[in-house]
Amino acid sequence: MSGHSKFANIKHKKEKNDAAKGKIFTIIGREIAVAVKEGGPDPANNFKLAQVIAKAKSNNMPNDTIERGIKKAAGDVGNVNYEYVTYEGYGPNGIAIIVDALTDNKNRTAANVRSAFTKGQGSIGTQGCVSFMFDKKGQIIIDKEECEMDADDLMMTALDAGAEDFADEEDSYEIVTDPDSFEDVRKALEEAGITFVSAEVTMIPQNYVELTDETAIKNLQKTLDLLDDDDDVQAVYHNWDE
Repeated sequence: MSGHSKFANIKHKKEKNDAAKGKIFTIIGREIAVAVKEGGPDPANNFKLAQVIAKAKSNNMPNDTIERGIKKAAGDVGNVNYEYVTYEGYGPNGIAIIVDALTDNKNRTAANVRSAFTKGQGSIGTQGCVSFMFDKKGQIIIDKEECEMDADDLMMTALDAGAEDFADEEDSYEIVTDPDSFEDVRKALEEAGITFVSAEVTMIPQNYVELTDETAIKNLQKTLDLLDDDDDVQAVYHNWDE
């Protein structure tokens, strides 16, 4: 791994999102609906649904809320009209940004995403213009304070289940997997009683870029905040070294 710890950033986002928990649950609810439509309501036979459930649990979504969402989606399959779209572009100083959205109106979403880039002095690019700078990986982050297992035992449990890498950071453990191995590793850790700060398939930058110019930092933060506030936006990946 790069040694670039995401733990503090994720904890900060979780604290920030506590006040907007309803929005997070709405976003995950959409993902559940699409996953059920595409592969059915049984996570044992629906890899994408299993991934969304893992994400829901790491965001402290109650089990009964998850189950209700699955049942509602299973009975409402014909009315699920959301589709995934991805945008790529540049923030100030060439910071690479990928935006994943789930929308029922692509024109609205495209306009909002383009506006967020423009207001932060960035620009939307063509498909593939920055994604080559990222690796698609499963990533599991564990808070050391919430983990009773010895670091070596945790590492061996993860590696035995198929993990690619294990990093012992200052406040956290970070486990990286191939996307196809993610669910096996997550299950193995869950069965061992491990709780996660984050567990999802994500885009990890190959290299991080530092910003020192205050105006550039403010502009980039403006873009990221606007994207974060957009209900259609599911995830934002970037290579800014915060």
